[in-house]
Amino acid sequence: MFDKVKVKMEAGGCAPSAISAFENTFNGLISGASGMISEDSISPVADLDRSESFTSKPDTSLLAQTVVLKLNGGLGTGMGLDKAKSLLKVKGDDTFLDLTAKQVIQMRKEHGFRVKFMLMNSFSTSEDTMQFFESKYPALAAEDGLEMLQNKVPKLDATTFEPAVCESDPSNEWCPPGHGDLYAALVGSGCLDSLLKGGYKYMFVSNSDNLGASLDLQILTYFAEKNASFMMECCERTENDKKGGHLALRKSDNQLVLRESAMCADEDEAAFQDITKHKFFNTNNLWIRLDKLKEILDKNGGFIPLPMIKNKKTVDPKDDSSQKVLQLETAMGAAVECFEGATAIVVPRTRFAPVKKCSDLLLLRSDAYLIENHMPVLNPLCGGYAPVIDLDSKLYKLVGALEEATVDGIPSLIKCTRLSIKGPVTMSKATKFVGDVVIKNMSQETKSVPKGEVTGDHDLTAAVGLGKLRKHIIASAPIDGQKPGTSGLRKKTKVFMTPNYLQNFVQSAFDAIKATGTNVSEGSLLIGGDGRYYNNEAIQIIIKMAAANGVKRIWVGQNGLLSTPAVSAIIRERGPLWQKAFGAFILTASHNPGGPEEDFGIKYNCEHGEPAPEKLTDAIYENTTKIRSYKVCSDLPTIDIADCGLACIKSDDGNHEVNIEVIDSTVVHVDLLKSIFDFKTIKKLLDRSDFSMVYDTMHGVNGPYARKVFVEELGQPESVLMNAIPKDDFGGGHADPNLTYAKELVKAMGLDRTGVKISVDGHIPDFGAAADGDGDRNMILGRQFFVSPSDSLAIIVANADCIPFFRAQGGLRGVARSMPTSGAVDLVAKDLNLSLFETPTGWKYFGNLMDSKELFGGTEYVPFICGEESFGTGSDHVREKDGIWAVLAWLSILAHFNDCTPDGKLVSVEDIVMQHWTKYGRNYYARWDFEGVDKSKAEAMMAKMRADSTANTGKSVGKYTIGKSDDFTYFDPVDGSVSKNQGIRFLMTDGSRIVFRLSGTAGSGATVRMYIEQYEPKNITMNASDALADLIRIALDLCDINEFCGTETPTVIT
Repeated sequence: MFDKVKVKMEAGGCAPSAISAFENTFNGLISGASGMISEDSISPVADLDRSESFTSKPDTSLLAQTVVLKLNGGLGTGMGLDKAKSLLKVKGDDTFLDLTAKQVIQMRKEHGFRVKFMLMNSFSTSEDTMQFFESKYPALAAEDGLEMLQNKVPKLDATTFEPAVCESDPSNEWCPPGHGDLYAALVGSGCLDSLLKGGYKYMFVSNSDNLGASLDLQILTYFAEKNASFMMECCERTENDKKGGHLALRKSDNQLVLRESAMCADEDEAAFQDITKHKFFNTNNLWIRLDKLKEILDKNGGFIPLPMIKNKKTVDPKDDSSQKVLQLETAMGAAVECFEGATAIVVPRTRFAPVKKCSDLLLLRSDAYLIENHMPVLNPLCGGYAPVIDLDSKLYKLVGALEEATVDGIPSLIKCTRLSIKGPVTMSKATKFVGDVVIKNMSQETKSVPKGEVTGDHDLTAAVGLGKLRKHIIASAPIDGQKPGTSGLRKKTKVFMTPNYLQNFVQSAFDAIKATGTNVSEGSLLIGGDGRYYNNEAIQIIIKMAAANGVKRIWVGQNGLLSTPAVSAIIRERGPLWQKAFGAFILTASHNPGGPEEDFGIKYNCEHGEPAPEKLTDAIYENTTKIRSYKVCSDLPTIDIADCGLACIKSDDGNHEVNIEVIDSTVVHVDLLKSIFDFKTIKKLLDRSDFSMVYDTMHGVNGPYARKVFVEELGQPESVLMNAIPKDDFGGGHADPNLTYAKELVKAMGLDRTGVKISVDGHIPDFGAAADGDGDRNMILGRQFFVSPSDSLAIIVANADCIPFFRAQGGLRGVARSMPTSGAVDLVAKDLNLSLFETPTGWKYFGNLMDSKELFGGTEYVPFICGEESFGTGSDHVREKDGIWAVLAWLSILAHFNDCTPDGKLVSVEDIVMQHWTKYGRNYYARWDFEGVDKSKAEAMMAKMRADSTANTGKSVGKYTIGKSDDFTYFDPVDGSVSKNQGIRFLMTDGSRIVFRLSGTAGSGATVRMYIEQYEPKNITMNASDALADLIRIALDLCDINEFCGTETPTVIT
């Protein structure tokens, strides 16, 4: 029967030692062995040596032969966690791993010796754990042999014993084999042989959630002097421990054995829980002689024959209706019966402070425990006894439920002897439990525990509730297709308006945000959007859901309006510090059309103003696939967002409040822009009689910002603004700032949709610009002259010292462009000796580079300018592209050139571009967009080009030779992440390029983007379409879009 299991394990890359160990366990299952240890087969352990009575002088020389290993394979799924349990905050901002790392560092300082430290991670905890150490404790992360991976084993169908199947998430088909896998993992990984070769003789092992288990030199010395092969640390059982395993003597051979609760038959339960009979329990703090372990493993073929523990579960731990399975485990402490000469000692309770359930977590987080030398110590004010905590096991099984109940702080427990809570309640740091306390609430509505001293029995069932702030749990179910793209989730507006669609995504986002460790009850949540149809209705929904999810302060842009760069600016700049935003929901589909029949979107930005990283958006998406309900304060009144002001919503019981402040949408962003640019110099240019400009905000969100900057701050007439009143359908237009969709502006500037000059009646402005729906993109035009986004980026970089923000900081350090953007900026970066980066499309990649030093402790790249060919340009003043910033950058450059012209003749946009091309050469460039094509056919086209990459490399096409064909992969130099499948590239041997991407930002269908680039060092005056004609034809043939998608005619040409 084991054959199918073995095949699965071999296919899963399991080591032979792990397979052998699991086969031993499996054989115990099919043999009918219950894994039980009967009461009549054992006798109690009478007494043990006590560590407090050890008198030998600690021998520091033993440290050179000792390794400390923490078991860190647990996800804490029983507490509702889906990441390493050790990353759970236990005291303040410190997690289990923080305190463990600090213990190791302090131990090394105390003894003046680099004691070896290891982690046994599981396949579920490895990535999170190692990223944690790399970001917070890089010196430890860099040590050789820090991580040893625990093996994985298949979950078994509870009926057939065959490997279980979980089609929705195949990772659920595997589980860790229990900490008894320590021994097989040491063998299979090669760590045991490596440690023995390195002269290590002793290993101290403990659980990562037991912060009391540090390396004790006195105990190590005793273990060495005793010459024992194996030693278990035990504590005396109390009422709190009666359901846990205990130590015993096997009558048949007088061998120490460990009996876990799962090994106890129902009829023996009373004896099992008799703490006067079975007095000692295993703390899982073990001392192992590595040489003796090697002997036992060799004797048994690479594994230790440990007793089987059978756990009945479901294949999806979060879905009780999923397939019933068995998880077979072993306990490492059970090896006590396999080591000849094994022993045990009694240690004080200070060496045992694990967190197995939320009652333990509440106790550890409370004032009943202090942290001394990075270890939890019972507060002396508790009188030597920790309070007994009994939280409602159904309501407070999950950490999230505990954190909601204590969102206003952890109550005092130092004078409490026993606390029992039944029913939904909220507590606060203003509550002090005294003596024996019973809190009961038999109603469905959450009630507040009184503040001040609370003692005795309290029935809150009939107490006044939360009223408007009452949280309702609304049943829901997963909805397909909620995976965010590079800029959030975008769909048709009517899709977002369907029942639970927006709510599911927002709840999934809150759950993912909290899982990162963000305390949403502190600071503020910012909400706003680009004003498109359904914007304000969505804001009201998010406000009510935010309140239900524990958010205490909410900022909303006036009239629901906030540009995307303004959101980033407000997160970064608006105070006071204690109110600083922890993040924002932005309601936008960017440049996509708006209206009831068009597109809507939502994205989340984090605490530094940056778009949510891929890890967070992946977590949000995963949550959407499993959601069962969402939280909402349905009775919260609709908030008037037309006028600035503060609304304070209080609960009926007076214990809770939510503050919702409507803020000026423009002031923070405009004040930031005024600190970056010299407005006086720009005004001098704008006031010239021979200079005129127009800024088309295309009825998007940037209208109020343009009015604030150009009319109120720079004193220009309203006539410089075009389409400056935001409309929910963008005036029936497509708010995308390009030659095709910015029709009114393009015509006013004397151009057609291809950038060719046309005759125009009347005056043509000298400078024109356009913005998209959410204000983060820009298009720059001169009089009858179009500046491509790639050239615009290069020219801003080349002239950055015209802008005070960069000049005052000694100039630029770094620049970056998205991969499809032309290499024009590369030439400037090389000339100016700037760090240059080529990233995937998506502003989040630029944000990492900007924050390299501040957040990641890496290289400093700011001041920094970056851009994308899709009309996005910006700098490190915010963590988003910024359309109005680009306009002011160009006006600063124009002002500088004209201030330096002695004859007073106006230097135009075209003059500046021509000077740039003369110096650096010209990157002829075009982007063709094929919008609304069939997504499956477009994906098939991309897959075909990807599959043909090797065959295409070296191929001659017309006058070109393909030097390399690939699918762009980005290795992030800051966080080490890898982003694959970022665009199909055909790199010609002469430097020309053809690139294809499938856009993830469309609301429906798909958009194929085709990018063409040809560099000419001298011939700079050709029409771009003529210069690129041959390459365009080759590109169309290479992709065969006509065959796959039925067209060769683009909807947009840039």
